[in-house]
Amino acid sequence: MDTPPSSDASTSLAEAEGAVVNVPLAPKLSPGKPDDPLNDLYPVSAADLGERALHPMKSGDTFGVFDQAGNVLQGPDIADGLYHRDTRYLSALNLAVCGARPILLSGSVREDNAMLTCDFTNPDLTSDDGSTVAHDLLHLRRNRFLWHDTCFDRLLVRNFDVRHHEITITIVFAADFADLFEARGTKRARHGTHNPPVVGTDQVELSYTGLDDLTRTTRIRFHPAPTRLDAKSATFRLSLAQGERALIYTEIACNPEGRPAHAPDDAFLFSMVEMRRDLRISSARAAAIATTNEIFNEAIRRCVCDIYMLVTNKPTGPFPYAGVPWYSTAFGRDAIITALLMLWMDPSVARGVLTYLAANQADREDPIADAEPGKILHEVRHGEMAELGEVPFRRYYGSVDSTPLFVMLAGEYLNRTGDVATIAGLWPNIERALSWIDKYGDRDGDGFVEYGRRNDNGLVNQGWKDSFDSIFHADGTLAEGPIALVEVQGYVYAAKRAGAQIGRRLGHATFAERLDAEAETLKHAFNAAFWIDEIGTYAIALDGKKRPCKVRSSNAGHTLATGIATQARGEMVAHQLLGLSFFSGWGVRTIAMGEARYNPMSYHNGSVWPHDNALIAQGLARYGFKDEAAKLFGGLFAGALSFNHRRLPELFCGFARQRGENPVRYPVACEPQAWAAATIPALIQATLGLRFEPSTTTVHFDRPSLPDFLDEMTLYNLRIDDESKISVVVRRIAGEVAISVLERTGPIKLRISA
Repeated sequence: MDTPPSSDASTSLAEAEGAVVNVPLAPKLSPGKPDDPLNDLYPVSAADLGERALHPMKSGDTFGVFDQAGNVLQGPDIADGLYHRDTRYLSALNLAVCGARPILLSGSVREDNAMLTCDFTNPDLTSDDGSTVAHDLLHLRRNRFLWHDTCFDRLLVRNFDVRHHEITITIVFAADFADLFEARGTKRARHGTHNPPVVGTDQVELSYTGLDDLTRTTRIRFHPAPTRLDAKSATFRLSLAQGERALIYTEIACNPEGRPAHAPDDAFLFSMVEMRRDLRISSARAAAIATTNEIFNEAIRRCVCDIYMLVTNKPTGPFPYAGVPWYSTAFGRDAIITALLMLWMDPSVARGVLTYLAANQADREDPIADAEPGKILHEVRHGEMAELGEVPFRRYYGSVDSTPLFVMLAGEYLNRTGDVATIAGLWPNIERALSWIDKYGDRDGDGFVEYGRRNDNGLVNQGWKDSFDSIFHADGTLAEGPIALVEVQGYVYAAKRAGAQIGRRLGHATFAERLDAEAETLKHAFNAAFWIDEIGTYAIALDGKKRPCKVRSSNAGHTLATGIATQARGEMVAHQLLGLSFFSGWGVRTIAMGEARYNPMSYHNGSVWPHDNALIAQGLARYGFKDEAAKLFGGLFAGALSFNHRRLPELFCGFARQRGENPVRYPVACEPQAWAAATIPALIQATLGLRFEPSTTTVHFDRPSLPDFLDEMTLYNLRIDDESKISVVVRRIAGEVAISVLERTGPIKLRISA
């Protein structure tokens, strides 16, 4: 990837670039299903889905949802705002010039997600001195970024008329302190207290004391001091001669502590430089990628920029939040899969994910949170409703796959880095996770891991396909639990193999032998119970009566990624996934055409999920299907070209690809989404057969190939450790792939297997 743009203040403000991001309000829980009881509990507004162009932004535990003009709109079914730790600290922000709404010229976000820039001009106006201002004579530019729990705004107003004008700028604001779930549509019977506003000459403090006894405060500061300021608006009277311009700075801080160190104008500049520097440093950890295809370069830059915007620096290290806007928090499954997909690029993210999840591993049974000793986190929320237990997600453990995935990631991290010290520190957590698999995960002792919620307000389905109708029988009847998912058995198999490998490295030979034996037993039992000859693939699940759900699903592709499929059956799964019933031309559908609940417009029953395809591609490569992996790569890249910013969304519809047409959007897909952003990097690894051998300080390419749309790719700074890194050029020559060393540091070696 190219180096992120310079953090020079004047350049970054003047040259903001990008495109409007279309991020409708996006449900994660069973969207669009009126008969789903979870919709009544945790709804997401469906107003104007797919029609409003929104700008999502994120920094740390703060995110914003702004309209195409950078405003925060109020109204029924509108969830725009500035949010911090799952509370809306700003529920209105609107701009007027001489009492009129300015005309939007453009709104865009920089490629590195650092800055939102909106340009406006004026309609026909009557200025404060009574003179007429014809349209298009005033230019307004709004620049915005988020940093350290604060939203920084700079508004430039310039007069292009030949005459002097007296102009009034009004900024209207409000803070309702709604819980995120309430802003998304969940009804509450009781609320806390809105405290009297505190209004000064240049700032306003709005605060709310919740039923959880926490006081949340929004401080809005201006520079220069407004002509008039009250608890709802700030008014500025500007006197602008021909060509003259004025600047207005607004600083919106969430829970500010103490007196600010700088005035808003200085704080804007200093914070912007600091923010840009932090983005540049964090993304510089990743291996960089450049190709001869400039459009692909745009797509891979977008992936890296999105990943590092979503990465939040915690005391335990970098941790990718699931997505913006509504999943800007820690999700165990999402973070683990993101870390797995980008492990080759930046293993520090995997280390951060492992250490954070270990620190938050369940240590007792708690049915309300679906928690059991050793279980790995599903989701964390910090808002008032979570604190009060009105939603169960304060620290929620209702995912069946996070725990085996945690152990898988630990093993892959050790393979990638050789960092025995970190894994040794995590060994007690790994042991507890493996113990959970056997004691709590396998509820009936049949050797398979099942799930069933222990709390009526929790998630009905607890795999990655967590909508209420995603697990069903061939006739469409919903499966009743406890449910054993096909991919989860693969994760458990891989977790036991990883635990054995880690155990041997740490000197626990007997423990390792037991885990290896258990993994082999599981593989035999799995292939006997889940393989269904009549559908030519593995069942999506076993229900509570141990009846297989004979449905062709993409879940079966995860058995290739984990290695639990036999070679012969893995080949059958691979061929089926690339057939017409599954492969849409853009990617593999979640459910094959012809199944009872197949619907290309559904959330989980016929749509295309990029991260799902990335795991399938890695499995295809593992079983020797490099051409098929390249086919998936080509389809997903072609799809990315039609989305805003060349960004793969959380999912899109599963309609078949037609010549000259784009993939069909899923109306409430979240974007950016961390594991979707990590998809293209994972596809690069799969097709190149790239892996690392720390014990021999070797970078290994196993039967590398390039998709048709790439003739040459350069990978910069492939690291074994800080002292050993290599940059290589991969070229297609006469139908073959050749790799040459561009630069080498330290005793690092390159090995290529044909």
